[in-house]
Amino acid sequence: MLKNKNYFNLLIIIVLSFFTFGWTFLIFHKPFNIEVVLVVILFRLIASRFVFRDYSLAWSKASPKSFLIKSFVNMLAFIGTLVLFYDTIYIYFLLSELFLYLFMINFLMYAYSFLVNQKYIKKTKLVVIYGAGRAGIKLEDEFRNSEYKIAFFIDDDKKLQGRSIDGIKIISKERFLKIKDDVAYDLLLVSTPGASKEQLSFIYDTLKESFNEIKILPSLSEILSTEPFHKQLKDIAIEDLLARKPQDLDMVSIANFISSKVVMITGAGGSIGSELSRQVAQFGAKQIILLDHSEYNLYQISEDLKDANIISVMLSVKDREALDEVYKQYLPDVVIHAAAYKHVPLCEENINSAVENNVFGTKNVIDLCIKYEVEKFVLISTDKAVRPTNVMGTTKRICELYAHAVPSHKTEIVAVRFGNVLGSSGSVIPKFQSQIEQGKKITVTHPDITRYFMMIPEACQLVLQAASIAKGGELFILDMGEPIKIVDLAQKMIELSGRDDIQIEFTGLRPGEKLYEELLIDDADLKTEYDSILVSKNPPVDYGLLLNQLEELKIKNKLEVLKKIVPEFNHKA
Repeated sequence: MLKNKNYFNLLIIIVLSFFTFGWTFLIFHKPFNIEVVLVVILFRLIASRFVFRDYSLAWSKASPKSFLIKSFVNMLAFIGTLVLFYDTIYIYFLLSELFLYLFMINFLMYAYSFLVNQKYIKKTKLVVIYGAGRAGIKLEDEFRNSEYKIAFFIDDDKKLQGRSIDGIKIISKERFLKIKDDVAYDLLLVSTPGASKEQLSFIYDTLKESFNEIKILPSLSEILSTEPFHKQLKDIAIEDLLARKPQDLDMVSIANFISSKVVMITGAGGSIGSELSRQVAQFGAKQIILLDHSEYNLYQISEDLKDANIISVMLSVKDREALDEVYKQYLPDVVIHAAAYKHVPLCEENINSAVENNVFGTKNVIDLCIKYEVEKFVLISTDKAVRPTNVMGTTKRICELYAHAVPSHKTEIVAVRFGNVLGSSGSVIPKFQSQIEQGKKITVTHPDITRYFMMIPEACQLVLQAASIAKGGELFILDMGEPIKIVDLAQKMIELSGRDDIQIEFTGLRPGEKLYEELLIDDADLKTEYDSILVSKNPPVDYGLLLNQLEELKIKNKLEVLKKIVPEFNHKA
């Protein structure tokens, strides 16, 4: 097939060259010179075949690129011919033939492309592309020969507004909002990979009523270079409208921190732990110790990372002796502690287990890091540790206190605190999705309840970035952006699902739950070199007193001792 196409293009070059030279000799009143014609044809064939591989281009894909290639091909032929015949033929003669040839060859290509691709395609749907950059132009090219007619490009760049691409106008969003009611549009394509949640929220909120469907390109890191863009378009998900995407991620700093190190991750099979494990593998850890007490979770992450140098250890951080053997055998350089019971209602119902796992399990991990001189220990904490109203948050605050107070010797100990991550197991978004799929009411505890949210990959990268700059003793807080009203989140998820039969039901605050979470104990936070990472001024902690209180926690009433260790604990049972 390719061979036949090459012969077709070769024949076109020969026949068209004879035609254009015939007209040029006639216009200039010169006798037909077969020698000049054959030389030009030879140069054109050589340049087309060996320099630009031009005549292997499909005529059905006529484009500005094909025009430029043919212009360069024929300019080379023009220069070669001029060199050979400079004393026998006028430069104006050759230029006239060149322009006539270029006009004819491109006219034939565009006419052929139009007849082949558009003659039998009925444009039944109207599409608008938001973004007139490279991705938008590529989408326009891919949709050109389809049932969709491109009505406009919308772009925020004033320099582009008023221009056109292949005859399609580029307009501002303000202009579109004025004219949008005149026509019914089928599809909006958002062609800005990695658009911020603010951009996507604006597009969704202001334009959703004008389109039957909205599709977006994935982020740059997710785009597959081998796949056409139109096949990678996806529906807007709630994560796209909520995700805060930090702009100051320092991949080099993270790589320098992780590369060639033995890294142990506790809770490696959980939502945060598993993503941390993947990130650590990507950043070149020498060996990764995956530690989790859940057989299923450990199996899942082990399968995901089976091509990396991993060791899968199934045990609980509460088992001090078994944990000691793991440290002794693998001697980790870095330990990231993500193991914890995190669900507020379950911790309220199982206070002893929550304390045992979250407090004493963490103490075991920290103490063994110090014993085996681990370079750096990273505690994953939560916004629920700030002025806690529940057992879970209080146990995490005690972990922060212990990490700050314990004499760490050669080990740098750091805590990183952040809010909810989008899509983690048992969190609100999977719960709402399940309720929508089942056609049930979405249950929200209170109309005013708010939470901070961040994407799991970005949160984990920022954890590693904070750890990379830590010197020991810091409590880092990740900037989570603005808090989100849960009822607004539920409403958006209903809209995105396309269902109008789902209602929202308010059930009342659960035990230990509060209306809003805080990330800082006070406003005395300090900036780091990264805007997305703040460091809290940790007040000094009496280590000896804390140890005595932890001993009391083992034998006395748990709630009473928790309040003693964390005086700001305002339990809402």
